[in-house]
Amino acid sequence: MNVNLYGCRGKWIMADLGVSFADANYPGIDVVLPDLDFIEKRQKDLLGLVITHGHEDHIGAIPYLALDLGVPIYATAFTAGLIREKLSEEGLADRVKVKIVKVGEKVKLGDFSVEWVPLAHSIPEMNALLIETPFGKVFHTGDWKLDDQPVIGEPASAEALKKIGDDGLLALLGDSTNVFNDQPSGSESSVKADLERFVGAADRRVLITTFASNAARLQTLGQVAVATGRQVCVAGRSLDRIIRIAKAAGYLLDFPPTVDFDAAMRLPPKDLMIIATGGQGEARAALSRIAHDSHKLKLSEGDTVLFSSKQIPGNEEAIGIVQNALAARNIRMVTERQAHIHVSGHPGRPEIEKLYGWLKPEIVIPVHGERRHMAEHARFAASLGVPRTLVQQNGDMVRLAPEGPKIVSRERSGRLVLDGDVILAADGQTMNDRRKIAANGLISVAVALEKGNRAKGRPQVALQGIPVEEDREDFVEEVAEAVLDALEGAPRDEAKLRETVRLAVRRRATQWTGKKPVVDVMLLRV
Repeated sequence: MNVNLYGCRGKWIMADLGVSFADANYPGIDVVLPDLDFIEKRQKDLLGLVITHGHEDHIGAIPYLALDLGVPIYATAFTAGLIREKLSEEGLADRVKVKIVKVGEKVKLGDFSVEWVPLAHSIPEMNALLIETPFGKVFHTGDWKLDDQPVIGEPASAEALKKIGDDGLLALLGDSTNVFNDQPSGSESSVKADLERFVGAADRRVLITTFASNAARLQTLGQVAVATGRQVCVAGRSLDRIIRIAKAAGYLLDFPPTVDFDAAMRLPPKDLMIIATGGQGEARAALSRIAHDSHKLKLSEGDTVLFSSKQIPGNEEAIGIVQNALAARNIRMVTERQAHIHVSGHPGRPEIEKLYGWLKPEIVIPVHGERRHMAEHARFAASLGVPRTLVQQNGDMVRLAPEGPKIVSRERSGRLVLDGDVILAADGQTMNDRRKIAANGLISVAVALEKGNRAKGRPQVALQGIPVEEDREDFVEEVAEAVLDALEGAPRDEAKLRETVRLAVRRRATQWTGKKPVVDVMLLRV
């Protein structure tokens, strides 16, 4: 969930505006957004939003938050296409300005001058941002690696990067994701041989799943299909969208024609290659539905699924569910652990060392990784001769110059959640209530009261998620008795009366179950 702010003389620019994806701590939530409270209070001083590349953790929050920021968005053509598609889906295409910049072009924003510098990654048009200020230049890497033979796009220019270093670089904010890897990430072109080998050896249908945004991998898969004499069927809306936008930006122009689901199922199994979303185990994605036989595309015993993607930490259980469903049907699987069918889009230590040798930054601020990655990145940078490093955390305001780096203040940062069509605080009342209900269940009690707090009839009790099962009727009866007992001698004040009943019900529930459920009390005077 990347969002970065650079300030100079009271004005700001924002680099990237992404989302994260929810885990079990956010019941009912799919998308997590950054809380932009700091810059929203300084909205008049924000000059623009500059984008490194089109992955969700860098652009995913734009359709939800960019309109309120009220500034133009600057991105290269392919990334701008992805952003515009997102804005169109939210009905905002005409209300948020997206300006296309060319690689090497400089955009002047107040005291900032921003230049897009090409680096490789697992999506087209990943660019570092060279941010020039009166106090020095900052190199914001985004997500990157070095690839001398990229399948799509131009490789990073060592000469151009050396020139940036020779001209003087104050600071580098760098990707820390693969800092523990002693080997370089490898070229995207290197995966073709094993993909072609496994697809060519398969005697039945083949399905390959990969990250939809990896247009270079799609290019390779198209070449593999042609080389092995298979027709291509694409399953997943995000894949359809990426292919369409990539072609509009001048990529994937020789991608083979695709067949629809019905035509795919009529082909001889050996003549079909399916490219599908869902390699991370997403329940609604194409692969999961195919694995559980609830999709128009069908796999059967002896078919092969290739996972041409890395297992993202946190997705192990979801991926395991899909793989077990495939295994139960005797469908063969090959992952990146068994064959060279995936390479990372992030730099290993040799690539970091090479880049730092070219750029020669005075300061390195590690970003994009967990704390342990960033701490190791700082140590590694120091071992390479970088004079100064600093490990920050979300909310730290760091002065880079003069006399930097130094943490000068701690600003509010946090998370928002997209709950249906509503944006909420991640730790606000709604989410806290939902967590409590998810963990402990809910009891609703309704009581009709006459004068003197006497109940008219039996209290009505409803349960949600209370672990009483076959004892449910007995438990409800005891809860109703607890309510009647609590009403005797209870205070007249309605708020105190409601609290007395609530505590009595929760005590009885705890005695029965060991849980402390949420108790909702409704009083009606008649």
